[in-house]
Formats: sequence, C-alpha cells, structure tokens
Amino acid sequence: MKKLCLLLAILLVFGSQLVQAQTNNVSGKVTSSIDGSPLSEVHVRLKGALTATKTAEDGTYTIAVDPQSSKTLLFTHEDFDDIELYVTGKTLDVEMISNIRYNQYGVKVERNPLMVEERSGVLVMESSKQNYKLWFDIRAQTDGAMFFGKPLNPIGNGTSIRRARFAVKTEFANNWYAEFDMDISNSELELKDAYLAYNFNNGLQLRAGNFREGFSLEGTTTSRYITFMERANAVNAFYPSRHVGIAVNQQIEWLFYNAGLFFQSVGDPEERLFSKDNNKDYGLDEGISWTGKVVAMPYYNDLTKGLHFGINASYRTPKTDAELPYTVRYSTRSLTSINRKKYMDTDLITDVDHSVLADFEFAAYYKNLKFQTEYLMTNVTRKNDLGTEKFDGFYVFGSWVLFGGHYNYNTRDAEFTQISRGKKWGDLELALRYDYLNLNSREDGIMGGAGDGITLGLNYYANNSVRIMLNYAYLNHDRYASGKGKLYVGYDANGDLTRDPTAVVDANGKAGDDYSMVSIRIEVAF
Repeated sequence: MKKLCLLLAILLVFGSQLVQAQTNNVSGKVTSSIDGSPLSEVHVRLKGALTATKTAEDGTYTIAVDPQSSKTLLFTHEDFDDIELYVTGKTLDVEMISNIRYNQYGVKVERNPLMVEERSGVLVMESSKQNYKLWFDIRAQTDGAMFFGKPLNPIGNGTSIRRARFAVKTEFANNWYAEFDMDISNSELELKDAYLAYNFNNGLQLRAGNFREGFSLEGTTTSRYITFMERANAVNAFYPSRHVGIAVNQQIEWLFYNAGLFFQSVGDPEERLFSKDNNKDYGLDEGISWTGKVVAMPYYNDLTKGLHFGINASYRTPKTDAELPYTVRYSTRSLTSINRKKYMDTDLITDVDHSVLADFEFAAYYKNLKFQTEYLMTNVTRKNDLGTEKFDGFYVFGSWVLFGGHYNYNTRDAEFTQISRGKKWGDLELALRYDYLNLNSREDGIMGGAGDGITLGLNYYANNSVRIMLNYAYLNHDRYASGKGKLYVGYDANGDLTRDPTAVVDANGKAGDDYSMVSIRIEVAF
C-alpha cells in the first residue's frame, strides 16, 4: 500500500511538471504609437479561451499561452484600435494605434465605423447599429431628338444632357434626414434639393429647406421613374416645383397628406437675381404659397394592386423671383428639351393679386398594368379690375410591363417607384399618353395658346441603374400658340406666314404649328 501511494505521488509530480513545461508564459510591453508612452488597462486575452489579463501602469503584462490553444492574443483598449497577434515566442511587445481623431479645428470627434455595400445599384454606407447611413444619388440622362412634318417654324435636331445630378443623402441620429442635390447638366449649375427633415415615431415627417412642393403625382415623381421622357405639358406649365419652405407629411394607413408654407425659388441664378433686386430696389416681400395634398389609398396594404385618389391645392401670392413685381407666367416646352421654343406661353401676367392652383389625380395599377391621369387648373386674380384669368389642362396614360415585371407603389410618399423587372436581361414597358394644355383665358385677357399631344413610349429597363427610353410624339398647337408673338402660327390672306393669330385665315384645326418627333434617352442612375 505504501508503494502504491509513493507511485501516485511520483506520477502527480511528473504530470504537473509536464503541464508546466507545455504552458508558455508570454510577457511584453504595450505602448502608444503617438509618443511611445506605456499603456495601462489594456485588455490582453487569449483568443478562444478564458485566459485574460490587463497591462500594469508601466504597460507590461504576462499571460499563460497553452500550446494547444489558438496562440493568438487580442489587445483591446477603448481609445485604440484592436490588435490581434500570433504568438511565436515568450516576448511580445505591442504598439497600439490611437482611434481618437480630430477634425480640422482640433476638436475630438466621435467615430462610427461604416459598412459599405451596393444596394440595388446604389452605393450605401451604414453603421452596424443602423443609426447612421450615407448614400449617393447620381443620375445622368442623355437625350437626342429628330423632328418631322412641315413645321411653320424651323426646328433643329440635336442632343442634350437633360440631367446630370449629384445628390448626397443621409440618415443620422436615428430620426434625422438630410439631402443636398445639384444639377450640372450642360455645364449649368443649379441647386435642387437642400433640406433637413425629422421623422417622428408616428410616421410624421417635418422638413425645412429647398425641396419640391407636394403638388401633382407626376410632378413629384422623380425623373428616375417617370414613364415618358418629359412630363405632360399641363404638369410642366402649372407644377410649382421647388421652393424654400417648411412642410409636414404623413401616412396614416390608407390616408396620406402633406401641407407646407413656401417662399422663393433659389435654384435658377436668374430668378435669384430678380429676387435680390426686387428686395434691394423696392423692398418687396418675397411672397408666400400655401400648398397641400390629400391622397386616399384603398389598397394600401396590397403589393399587387392599388388605387390612388388625390386632391391638391395651392394658394399663391406673386413672388419676387419674377422679372417684374406682381407677375406670374405659365409656359412650357412641348414635350422636349431639344426644341427650345415655348409655343404655349402667357408671358408675364401683370397686376396679380394672387393665384390658386388645383389638381385632381387618379391612378390604378394591377401587377404589370398601370393607368394614371390628372386634371390641373389655375385661376389668376388680378388687381385694378382686370378680371380673373383661367387656365387648365390634363393628361391620361396607360402603361404595360411586357415580360413579367410589375409596378411598385410607395405608400409612404404616395407615388410610384422603380418597376420590378421580369427577366434576367431586364424588361420592356409600353406606354401611350394623351395630354392637353390650354393657356387661353379670354379674348380680352390672356391668350397664351393651347395644344395637345399624343406620345407613344417604349422603355427598356436593363438593370437597376440603366434605362433606355424611346418616345414618338405628335404635337398640335392652336393659332394662339405663338411663343409671346415670336412664332408663326399660320398664313394670312396673302398667303404669307404671320405671327398674328387674328390675321390667320386657316380653318379651325389647321392653324398653329404642328410637328412630330422621335426622341431617345440613355439614362444611368446609381
């Protein structure tokens, strides 16, 4: 029995010595890369094990490393980047790099590492906690057009960079959103969106800055997703576009609304110069606009089909961004940016007290089919017993995604977004539109011309970023569509071209400039 106990003791002593011989005690010193000073309270841990320690005041440490372990040490400190090193000996000195950063003013900044990835063609940078996100919205649209028929006023074929947009968008601090958007098409710099927004937890959004007024379904739909190369003439003429203002919007189940108070346009340098001069020379107030919209969406929770009923209204006083005080103007280029003539143009309407815009919109979609229409009108109330000018217009179109794709509707903003493609190679969309604009008020008032157009469109969606659009359009203008008296509108009694609509002897439906055009757009957006 004594011999057995003695043998067990010998084996225990031998085993403990064997374990000690297999365990490697690694020592070293941790210093800062900034000035070489020792770092205390650095956590040193053996990866894949519970073994851990901390550095002392002089930066030194000692840790046991089992040869059967990962032999990898992790060094962590809140003010320094993490370091992971493989152990090759008994001594391992470490120099840690500070993760503290300073801005150009010498102030310490907070850091939030971002993950970068491509999401449906858009480069997105987002933090792991999803409390910060930054992405770009870059868009370039190259247009070309050829004109046919026998127009009274010669039209030159041509090309144009219709849009070249660069936007930076960000979500930060959980509920905040900001956007900055510039257009540099054809080397002309113009500010688009520049605003700050706060998103409340109940879906209410409050925004302030320069942004689109919430008016018209087609007007507020981004050019990324509009069905035709150009919006309908009535929308182009009456849609108020972007202004400095403050607005709220919210979706409550099947109901969407927005409302805002708006002031000047700041996008166009010429408009901004007019505003400055009217302020400097005459001390004029900028003018205001109250704009609101209500939309009903009966099938708001169904992704395959939907209905959209919308009513828009805007009360507007004259803005000082016009060339002359107390004036407004309605005009449009007829469905193309290549032909620079504005056939339908009221010119500056003087002595304006206020104007009221109204818009009634309806849309329906079912999988790969869509129908959309709007009726827009405006009444311009003038001073000095000059009466009220009334103008209106509408459009109606249908579209069809041909190869298995379908339409998508964003209930949060009450508008259509990018279609979903049905094939690996993309999808095709066929669309047909009729639109009409009437800028003729009354014989003793403003007669800016009227016209209608028929547009056939074919769109190829190659992927999330590339779209090719082909449009054929026929434009028909009346005898008053003279571009402020600068364009021929028919023939007089002597058979000569005339710019005077009262001198035209052509029968109704024959006067005015008519033509056809074929246009193409190559669009990349990422």
